[in-house]
Amino acid sequence: MEDAAPLLDAEAVADLVLLDPLTEESLLQTLQERFRRSDIYTYIGNVVISVNPYQSLPIYTPEKVQEYHECNFFAVKPHIYAIADDAYRSLRDRDRDQCILITGESGAGKTEASKLVMSYVAAVSSKGEEVNKVKEQLLQSNPVLEAFGNAKTARNDNSSRFGKYMDVEFDFKGEPLGGVISNYLLEKSRIVRHVKGERNFHIFYQLLAGGSAQLLQQLKLRQDCGHYGYLNQGTSSLPGMDDAANFRAMQDAMKVIGFSPAEVTALLEVTAVVLKLGNVQLSSSFQASGMEACSIAEPRELQEICELIGLDPGTLEQALCSRTVKARNETVLTTLTVPQGYYGRDALAKNIYSRLFDWLVNRINTSIQVKSGEQRKVMGVLDIYGFEIFQDNGFEQFIINYCNEKLQQIFILMTLKEEQEEYVREGIQWTPVEFFDNSIICNLIENSTSGILAMLDEECLRPGVVNEDTFLTKLNQLFATHKHYESKETQNARRVMDTSLPARCFRIHHYAGKVTYNVTGFIEKNNDLLFRDLSQAMWAARHALLRSLFPEGDPQKVSLKLPPTAGFQFKSSVAMLMKNLYSKNPNYIRCIKPNDTKSAMVFTPELVRAQVRYLGLLENVRVRRAGYAFRQLYGPFLQRYKMLSPRTWPRWAGSDREGAEVLLADLAYPKEELAFGHTKIFIRSPRTLFDLERRRQERVAQLVTLIQKMVRGWRCRTQYQLMRKSQILISAWFRGHAQKNRYKQTKRSALILQAYARGWKSRRLLRELKSQRRRCAAATTIAAHWRGYQARRTYRRYFRTSASTFLANFIYRRLVCRYLVGLAKNLPPLSVLDRTWPPAPYKFLGDAHQELKSIFYRWKCKKYRDQLPPSRRAQLQAKLCASELFKDKKTLYSKSVQQPFRSDYLGLKQNPKYQKLHTMAKDKVVMADTVRKVNRASGKTVPRLLLLTTEHLVLADPKTAQPKTVLGLGDIRSVSVTRFSDGFLVLHLKEVSTVGAKGDFLLVSDHLIELVTRLHQTLEATTGQALTLHITDKFSTRFPKGDMSVTVVESPKAGPDGPICKKKGSHKMEVLVH
Repeated sequence: MEDAAPLLDAEAVADLVLLDPLTEESLLQTLQERFRRSDIYTYIGNVVISVNPYQSLPIYTPEKVQEYHECNFFAVKPHIYAIADDAYRSLRDRDRDQCILITGESGAGKTEASKLVMSYVAAVSSKGEEVNKVKEQLLQSNPVLEAFGNAKTARNDNSSRFGKYMDVEFDFKGEPLGGVISNYLLEKSRIVRHVKGERNFHIFYQLLAGGSAQLLQQLKLRQDCGHYGYLNQGTSSLPGMDDAANFRAMQDAMKVIGFSPAEVTALLEVTAVVLKLGNVQLSSSFQASGMEACSIAEPRELQEICELIGLDPGTLEQALCSRTVKARNETVLTTLTVPQGYYGRDALAKNIYSRLFDWLVNRINTSIQVKSGEQRKVMGVLDIYGFEIFQDNGFEQFIINYCNEKLQQIFILMTLKEEQEEYVREGIQWTPVEFFDNSIICNLIENSTSGILAMLDEECLRPGVVNEDTFLTKLNQLFATHKHYESKETQNARRVMDTSLPARCFRIHHYAGKVTYNVTGFIEKNNDLLFRDLSQAMWAARHALLRSLFPEGDPQKVSLKLPPTAGFQFKSSVAMLMKNLYSKNPNYIRCIKPNDTKSAMVFTPELVRAQVRYLGLLENVRVRRAGYAFRQLYGPFLQRYKMLSPRTWPRWAGSDREGAEVLLADLAYPKEELAFGHTKIFIRSPRTLFDLERRRQERVAQLVTLIQKMVRGWRCRTQYQLMRKSQILISAWFRGHAQKNRYKQTKRSALILQAYARGWKSRRLLRELKSQRRRCAAATTIAAHWRGYQARRTYRRYFRTSASTFLANFIYRRLVCRYLVGLAKNLPPLSVLDRTWPPAPYKFLGDAHQELKSIFYRWKCKKYRDQLPPSRRAQLQAKLCASELFKDKKTLYSKSVQQPFRSDYLGLKQNPKYQKLHTMAKDKVVMADTVRKVNRASGKTVPRLLLLTTEHLVLADPKTAQPKTVLGLGDIRSVSVTRFSDGFLVLHLKEVSTVGAKGDFLLVSDHLIELVTRLHQTLEATTGQALTLHITDKFSTRFPKGDMSVTVVESPKAGPDGPICKKKGSHKMEVLVH
């Protein structure tokens, strides 16, 4: 022990080694008092006792981790972090492999303790991406193993139903590299049956509650737990536990560990198979021979199981309802009865789940194991069942208690070994300690020739009728005189009457107390047989994971050798575990359950007393106190108690050992109470230590009083010096302030005198300047009047007669100049469409203003015309000509304004059909278009091609492109059109022309405006004469048979296709236009 300060408390010592007097009652009272104070951890030397509070306490925060990190084990309050830190530092700094043994009964908090140890080591070890990944994988293995290996029992809602030993491997820097997990004795019988009020393994409830509808459908499961025979034996819901959330956490943990989605799916499929096996019901029938046989009552469940694992339903049904027996060279197929069938079904379910759990542990090891070849240190954490004493104890309790006997044996031996090594190292004489050696009990159970397990294996392998009665008889014969074994038969032989020991039971006197075991089921559970037919059926499945769990099912590897028994396997596992633990430095955590109701902070003395006994805590304290109860290094001891001697206080100049010897000599303790080792002081009795502590507290009170006196004196002196310093400072500031005020007053007076003097001088100068300015002003006024007088006299003589005309002309010129300059600055935009003009500022400039507006607009138009290309100018000239001919005269004109004049509407150059016609025209083509010629006789129209050249007007057949009529421009006398929006026109020809004898032409054109405009321009350019244009609704035409009167009428009957011409007799024609 390095520092006993946190451990010394007369009412509730933190280290039970210092308990005085040491009795079972005082130990129990100490634990109860500490539990009442919420101190759930207590030491026995370097052993930690943990009492489950059944509630969360604020003692596991990151701040607590830092508090216990790198601290001295006994320098702080007892805590599980202290033992974890001590083990970790011993591993890292002293290169010693460590193991932490966590024991206690179900519900005592072993699983939580192992989690706290792992989380602390993860928190204090180095950081880094790869290191964090390893730590996360190690921590995330807990949710996965808890889901598949934990269950709710009557004593614990999250009870581990398997033993777990994890080796965490570190490199030389103390960084975790990985680990290996070993599991022991999974309680697979819980698969098929459990006590009322308990639950099956968590994974079944988590899968049904947290699995998605799609997943459950894929696994062919229902969400109702009551539907399944393996789950409806007890309660399904658990207050305070969210199965759905735990299922999601388990899936996340698998991802972190490295499970692939295919592996997770295969794992859940096998889990679903186990669950559904419980719903396979058998019915009884009789064969022709009269022998009873069984068959599947409802094949649906069997069918769904076979679909999940890829197996023929007939194969599985045959394996469940019959058995193949090989005798010599013959193979006989025998049918099973219903009880035998149910036994085979349950055995299959248990074997599948047990092997699946082993596969799960191996798969986790694959992810977290360390690469071979790396040098590493190991810290093992053992979380295994505590000693169990129930009302009815069976094979499982026998195996568990055997394991605890071995752990107690290693605990006693390792503790005594450590004590003896420390005594030898310090040069203190070792006194042999008397203690109960439980090796006789271990030998009773595990002796390879005459132990209980050996007898059980022998009975299981013996041919003939074998049952528990023959096994018990053999035990009674073999251990009749053994003082730690008794049964009803041995008691009768010793003439002992004990009604508490029933028949078919035997009792073993364990180190923790007497336990009575009922031998019912020992043979069956030790054999743990699975019919070969079922193994072969599982191997025949196409499900890769399930098939790998049953390698013995391969027909090519059939072996008639019986598999090892459950007892033999567990004994071998315990032997390997003990060998592993002996190679490491042990650290112990003993967990205690304070009450059976799982109530927060409730302490039941009788229940705790029983656990104190079978955990051997009193024995542990006695071993630790053998010889000397307290030891401490000389340095910390002298530092703590040096104030008790005037020769060592306040400081000691010699060595620490000499100072401790001087100190204890002055205190006059008996020599037999003390022993001086090489580095430590040893004190035999706790009373001596408590007397030391009492004297120290009294001396500390005296020293505190002295320190308070000195502090008060120092405080008063300091206060006085501060006040004196303040008074000097205030006086200095006051005198300085008075001198400043006096200086300011003197300066103010001087400034006032200076101001008055300067004012007097300034006023005198001002008076002189004003007098001078008045004289100058008077002289200026006189001179101005004189010059004015002379000017007026000259004006009257020369300018007075023509002054008004001169002034008027001057003013007029100024106004005109201002007007022109302003107009130049405000000219409108140069767009020809913009007719805006600024208003005239003066009325007398109105005519000039309008003239300038006209000039400016004409100038804009000329500038615009000069910029136009020749084609655009010709087109605009045509538009202007059309405007002069038709504007406000014909309705069709307004529609043609926006349409450009294209001239060629036939595409003469592009169309090869019309190229010949173009060639025949010889002169330049002005316009080419399609028109309709009105028949003079019937009024009907026929299409014609119209070509207007510089000298002719040609009408051609559109089909043959051959000219029908060729008119010279000089033959055209005039043109008549209507005032409506139609395209009707009449070409009046001269009578003396070559074609004039045929009469006038009536045409309909879709481009009337352009046609007449082009004709007008061409005629004017060729002959120099303008075209005579008549715009009227009634006109006369000349035909060969005489003149005809044409009347144009606007009518809705005329459609959009064009005018309708109707003959009204021989000399009248009516044209209907739209």
